[in-house]
Amino acid sequence: MQRAIYIRPVGLFSAPSDDGERAWGGLPLAGQPLRFAAVEIIRRDGKVTNRQIAALGDAFERDWGRHTVAASDLLEAIRAPRARFAGLTLDRPRIMGIVNITPDSFSDGGMLGSAEAAIDHGLRLAEEGADILDIGGESTRPGADPVSLDEELARVMPVIEGLRDKTEIRISIDTRKAEVMRRAAAAGVDILNDVSALTYDPLSLTTAAETGLPVILMHAQGDPKTMNDDPQYADVVLDVFDFLENRIEACEAAGIPKSKIVVDPGIGFGKHVHHNVSVMSALSLYHALGVAVLLGASRKKLIDQICDVPNPLDRMPGSLAAALAGAAQGIQIIRVHDVAATRQALAVWRAALHGCDAALG
Repeated sequence: MQRAIYIRPVGLFSAPSDDGERAWGGLPLAGQPLRFAAVEIIRRDGKVTNRQIAALGDAFERDWGRHTVAASDLLEAIRAPRARFAGLTLDRPRIMGIVNITPDSFSDGGMLGSAEAAIDHGLRLAEEGADILDIGGESTRPGADPVSLDEELARVMPVIEGLRDKTEIRISIDTRKAEVMRRAAAAGVDILNDVSALTYDPLSLTTAAETGLPVILMHAQGDPKTMNDDPQYADVVLDVFDFLENRIEACEAAGIPKSKIVVDPGIGFGKHVHHNVSVMSALSLYHALGVAVLLGASRKKLIDQICDVPNPLDRMPGSLAAALAGAAQGIQIIRVHDVAATRQALAVWRAALHGCDAALG
């Protein structure tokens, strides 16, 4: 379903935490130290989109007519603090470290050739400052072929079990298959991360609800094999919003509370470079969904298309820039390959924006 009105917080800034509300103006962004001073109001009627910037007073005081309830709900969703996610507070950016147990992932395929190597890599990422380890056994890069259930289970289960025995860090399973979700949950994972937003497997939505675990819903247009051949959008930023909003509603109807949902706009998944750049520039819009937002742009082709860096292993600078761009728009979880570098970049960014106490907290 396509909505008629959207609200994006703009004019983001940081106010010293010890000064509370006094004199700074603006409103808190999803319960974070970041505040927003204005909003972009976007109206869509079919293929016609109108945009305007409004001061907060204008946004709250104007007569929205038939959109009054929708606008009020969006503004409240943008302001409201987010619940803990898998026990993690979301008042600062959290780092999700990538552990791919695949021979064909775009960046690190084949680098972790055994369960022992993957477990060691995960423990190293935890030591470097990852808050979550994301375990994946099926590549979903553009052009990738699907992996059988048995093969995916054989790749991920020994790693999940080995990590669960050795660390208390949160573990997520990156899978589209309900049976992998079920077995991973039984082995002690904390989060289900599905690039199809629980649409690929007809049993995944019910299975996810039955586990009681928090979920990450990602936007993708089409299947990995062909998703980047010819993606089409009326307005990619708004179309992604509508898709994620509909999937949140589907999860709630299935018994997954909104407090257990995170969304991911899906950089690189069924999107060309101009689509990806548009989404990156408007990330703050997705706070109006009322849930935490994850950004996964690490080492992706977007960086090559902008900077001419064909080797994914050479894309750390671009990955850090993407992470900081997301953090500056209030993104709560950043999924990365290079955990230590990202943690360092975020610490300096937080110190510059919020003061040293925030950076060391």
